[in-house]
Amino acid sequence: MNGRAADSGHDRAADGVATQSAAPRRVLLLTHDGLATLVEELATADAAAVAPAWAGGAGRAAGAPGAPRETEYRAVTGAAELAFGGRLPRLSLKQFFLPPTEVLFTWRRTAGDVELTAAPTDVPARVVLGARPCDAAALPIVDRVMNWDYADELWNARRAATTVFSLACGVEDESCFCSAVFLEPAATRGSDGSLTPVDGGYLVETFSDKGEAFVAAHADRFAEPPAGAAGDELRAQAEAFRAAARERVAANLRLDHDRVRDWLEHHFDDPFWATLGPRCNGCGVCSSVCPTCHCFDIVDEPESVGHGVRRRNWDTCQACVFTLHASGHNPRADQNARYRQRVEHKFLVYPTRFGDVLCTGCGRCSRACPTGQDLSEVLAAIDGLSRSGAGPDTGGAGRSHGAEGAAS
Repeated sequence: MNGRAADSGHDRAADGVATQSAAPRRVLLLTHDGLATLVEELATADAAAVAPAWAGGAGRAAGAPGAPRETEYRAVTGAAELAFGGRLPRLSLKQFFLPPTEVLFTWRRTAGDVELTAAPTDVPARVVLGARPCDAAALPIVDRVMNWDYADELWNARRAATTVFSLACGVEDESCFCSAVFLEPAATRGSDGSLTPVDGGYLVETFSDKGEAFVAAHADRFAEPPAGAAGDELRAQAEAFRAAARERVAANLRLDHDRVRDWLEHHFDDPFWATLGPRCNGCGVCSSVCPTCHCFDIVDEPESVGHGVRRRNWDTCQACVFTLHASGHNPRADQNARYRQRVEHKFLVYPTRFGDVLCTGCGRCSRACPTGQDLSEVLAAIDGLSRSGAGPDTGGAGRSHGAEGAAS
């Protein structure tokens, strides 16, 4: 599509990339009525149920008249709020595991000392119903960074407390490219269970102990698929939905990741980057909506005389102050360098360290960008350059990517 498709010569297994989909432990049926009752039960039991929901509430449309309604992940209390058939939520699930801002600890000066109180890590159990596969898959990708040289207790506590059921995706638009980053619209990576639309409800598959435990705790809401031809028909419907989505997204982008990585490694100073910087104003919206961007800043904030908090806030490598030194020197002095960093971190630095890709192909960055910078077009261009036979420039020779793997 739009000249972006290219043959892929990449061997995923050679990279050691984790399996994106797993064989289900159980296959069940959840009717629309069963889902409605399940959501209401969870709300009555004060168990947080997070799901794609209509932005502005169930009874209020958001956005311009006639435009598709926006959706968002949030806690829901009734089926009328659910937006399972709506657009991709504006923000990813990241905010429920790495909040935009959070207190790490409080501090208080006492006589001759400073008393520190860490933020609590006892997170109540919760379930995500209907996560898009690109958002669920992002969680184990970020897990690697959050447990690389230090175990992030707050991230890990939220991960342990959360059960994730993904919803097979019908593909949003041509900005989606999950199949180009080793996923697919029905990928189950990062999911404890999955839902696939069928007549009358959803075919449910479980993949983990947490998924099994959730189904067992709400066994009255789930049923065995009908036997015989009726059950075969439901399974056929589910597979037809998945196959159609795979075909749609595959037309958007294909990449040879070996070639892309090699080109990035050896073209640090390529003139190509100067064509992208002018289209980026450094606002950082791409980092905010991205399910895998994880950079943060840490600041100490006095709250009064003698006490305050240490706080973690989302940050972005697209901001000019991100790498600004106290001396005034900035190693990424212009937007060309900063956008190059975004691409290299996702498709060279992270893969080099972890054998995976720091992107799930959700396309949010392209949709949200106020200047129309489209990551899939950028990647297609790099893929094309990697096939052009142009020799490497000297800017990338001998560079090390280890230190930037987590710090961006």
